[in-house]
Amino acid sequence: MTPMRVTRGALLAAMGAGMVVLAGCGSSPSPVLYTLAAQQGAAIPTQKLSVELRRVGLAGYLDRPEMVRGTVDFRLQVNDGDRWGEPLGRMLDRILTEDLVQRLPNAAVFAESGAISTRPDTVLEIDIQRLDADPGGIMVLLAQIAVRPDGKPARALTTRLTAPIGGTGSQAHAAAMSTIVGQLADRIASLLANQS
Repeated sequence: MTPMRVTRGALLAAMGAGMVVLAGCGSSPSPVLYTLAAQQGAAIPTQKLSVELRRVGLAGYLDRPEMVRGTVDFRLQVNDGDRWGEPLGRMLDRILTEDLVQRLPNAAVFAESGAISTRPDTVLEIDIQRLDADPGGIMVLLAQIAVRPDGKPARALTTRLTAPIGGTGSQAHAAAMSTIVGQLADRIASLLANQS
């Protein structure tokens, strides 16, 4: 039997092919991207006014690409494969603006983070401190809201809202978040109508 001779080039080519195979085995699947959706609500009559929604404040634990499902034993429940299609704070700006435009047909509602720049009659500030599921499978939103009519003192309140989650997956989680953000828009629309 004659010994097998391997040239240096053949050895390097074989090693390179092995590295390609190994690199392919270690790649992870593409993440699944989710978004929130605006929800229909009752239209509330108001006088003509323009409302600027300032950038929504967001608790630090929510400010990440991954969807935070909840907390158990002081640990965040996060799935690396389930991500938001855009930063959550920017998405909340967009969805809340859309929700408020639908609920306040006599008002011009625009987001500070958008392209519109004008002097508003009223400034709306929202700080979301919690937006996730409790251990019982209920979506919880805890937020502080401040309404600042031009030239008048601000009206501020803290609101806690809940909504059931209709399933166990991330799609059901995003749907429940959309529902509860719609409830927040209902609460804000009523506040704006009462101050006008």
